[in-house]
Amino acid sequence: MRVLIIEDEKNMAGEMSEFLEKAFYLCDIAYTADQGRKAMEENQYDFILLDLGLPDKDGLHLLSETKKICPSASYIILTARGDLEDRIKGLDLGADDYLPKPFSLLELQSRMQAISRRKSGNNDPVLDLGEFSIDLNKRSVSYQEKEIELSRKEFDLLSYMLLHKNRPLTRLQLSEHIWGSFSDDDYDSNYIDVHIKNIRKKMSVHAPVEWLQTLRGIGYKIKI
Repeated sequence: MRVLIIEDEKNMAGEMSEFLEKAFYLCDIAYTADQGRKAMEENQYDFILLDLGLPDKDGLHLLSETKKICPSASYIILTARGDLEDRIKGLDLGADDYLPKPFSLLELQSRMQAISRRKSGNNDPVLDLGEFSIDLNKRSVSYQEKEIELSRKEFDLLSYMLLHKNRPLTRLQLSEHIWGSFSDDDYDSNYIDVHIKNIRKKMSVHAPVEWLQTLRGIGYKIKI
């Protein structure tokens, strides 16, 4: 999933990015409110990790503005402030969670996973998909307890679609969330088509995959 880290402490921002990328998130970093706003105007994100103590603008003011730019993103406030008033105001403005500094990166990841499951209506990290079982934490797909080997990108694609089940996703949306930003020159929808074909091939050996639908001229969706 795609993450924007808005944090002026460069070491902390780098540590979060490095940790989350090892956990298969795709991260961008902004060190100021202005950089963060520009990034959100150019890209769509699944998560915004927002520090309140930014050098050019208070994070709460940025939150109130950017909820209109990225309304579907999940926002987690990161701050050293201990005031209950700030916490309440941030949640009232639409933040999904609040994490006081210093915090554990493992806790950050756990909260992000919990938010994703809650928003998708899946409170269990192990999900059923037709006759298959998908473990989002272990990053595994199995059929009758037999694991099916998917590549990293194939699993990223499948899990992202599953977390957005019953929602049409264009090839460009899928590409940007799995690989990052594409310019008009280097974007190739064949990237997605090849991976979808491989997913179908590997899984249909075991059971039908009618839930993975092709939307002609648009993209794909998982219908459950």
